[in-house]
Amino acid sequence: MNAAVLSDPARRAGFPHLVSMGLSGVLVRFSDRMDDAANRAALAFRAAVDGERWEGVEESATSLGSVFLRFDPCLTDHRVLAERLEGLLTRRDWYAEGLPAGRRLWRIPALFGGPEAPQLHEAAALAGLSPDAAVAELTARPVRVLTIGFAPGLPYMGPLPAHWDIPRQTALTPILPAGAVVVAVRQVIIFPTATPTGWRHVGQTGFRGFQPDAATPFPLRAGDEVLFEPVSVEELHRLRNEDPNGGGARSEALQ
Repeated sequence: MNAAVLSDPARRAGFPHLVSMGLSGVLVRFSDRMDDAANRAALAFRAAVDGERWEGVEESATSLGSVFLRFDPCLTDHRVLAERLEGLLTRRDWYAEGLPAGRRLWRIPALFGGPEAPQLHEAAALAGLSPDAAVAELTARPVRVLTIGFAPGLPYMGPLPAHWDIPRQTALTPILPAGAVVVAVRQVIIFPTATPTGWRHVGQTGFRGFQPDAATPFPLRAGDEVLFEPVSVEELHRLRNEDPNGGGARSEALQ
């Protein structure tokens, strides 16, 4: 086995490893916690698996630090797929991989606080910040799309600084509108559709992460970066009216 792979601390701790998921699924886990190297490993490994075009593998998806594969058990099985995956894992140090090609920077206008995002003060206090300081941090630099999941087109973005490791609420908010910006556990999300949640509602955008009638239904991809641009409530309403799906969002290629 490649010495570089064995040298990685996460591998010495038992990662990566394979987990069978029912009759037709397998999970390749690179970590059991949010970790930048594991996230990059998962993105790179999924791309490599897709490039192999193995017979029977019908679907792949990433989470924060894992890759899920769904296969047709009439065309392959757990044993054959596990052998192929183990072989691919040994080819290089996946934890040292860079981010995927074709990434984009999205600039997304967002309103923070006020009646449209009423939990900014609460979230800021839990993070040990004033509301103004919280907004300044959330808009100072881009956050990376770590994975897409839970709902169609929903981006988990981060990681935020350690003081944003704030808990979820103990009770669900029954519904938040599409475009809501919510925070918890060092991550930030933009809801693509109206959704119940235990995360705190700190901002509001006009951006729709799920556009079923568009040529590209999911505008954001894992590896993209998002920079929130603070706007007034009047500006947010104007952008919603002029651009119902994007809310004024723009994207550009990252080098």
